[in-house]
Amino acid sequence: MSGLLSSSIARKFAMALSALFLITFLIMHVSINLLSVFSEDAFNTASHFMGTNPLIQFAMQPILIFGVVFHFIMGFVLEIKNRKAQKVKYAQNNGAANSTWMSRNMIYSGAVILLFIAVHFVDFWFPELNYKYVQALPEDPTRYYHELVEHFQNPIKVGIYVLSFVFLALHLLHGFQSAFQSMGLNNKYTKGFKKGAAAFSILVPALFIFIVLFHHFNH
Repeated sequence: MSGLLSSSIARKFAMALSALFLITFLIMHVSINLLSVFSEDAFNTASHFMGTNPLIQFAMQPILIFGVVFHFIMGFVLEIKNRKAQKVKYAQNNGAANSTWMSRNMIYSGAVILLFIAVHFVDFWFPELNYKYVQALPEDPTRYYHELVEHFQNPIKVGIYVLSFVFLALHLLHGFQSAFQSMGLNNKYTKGFKKGAAAFSILVPALFIFIVLFHHFNH
């Protein structure tokens, strides 16, 4: 496995696969959270299922955490290697003229997203672990909606979430393009894929921002 990942192409391919896995998680996450805008009961039901299902908690959740860690570590490794490899090239040419702002700053958008994930864990995941396994409180299937709303009352916290989702959109826009190249999707369907990817990259973060602002201004 280590020999496989020592290849630059293999690292980029693994990075692309981990990104596609995390994109699946984003779709599920935004779908469930969007329920909170339309129905408190529906959101509580979905959250209770996700929070108590053993398959999700003890199989999918550890895989998700591994995927997040793997994706960002691999991203930082690739970025550092790319910068070292292109150091001489940029000294001879204007690198900014041949690349987009997003491609030159993926490491920074990734760092912001990683910090946001840490904040999100402190806000939601750690309290959930404390509720279930430290205090071992009896399960309340109606608590999820109120816990969500409570987190979005602080305007500073709301600002952090909104800014983080903007960086997520920027990260996704370039990340999709890199993933398509790494996985060899340069064919007659590429144009359609890129349009769909761009729409996804903007729509999903926009929905997250909408959810945060909705609960901040309506409660």
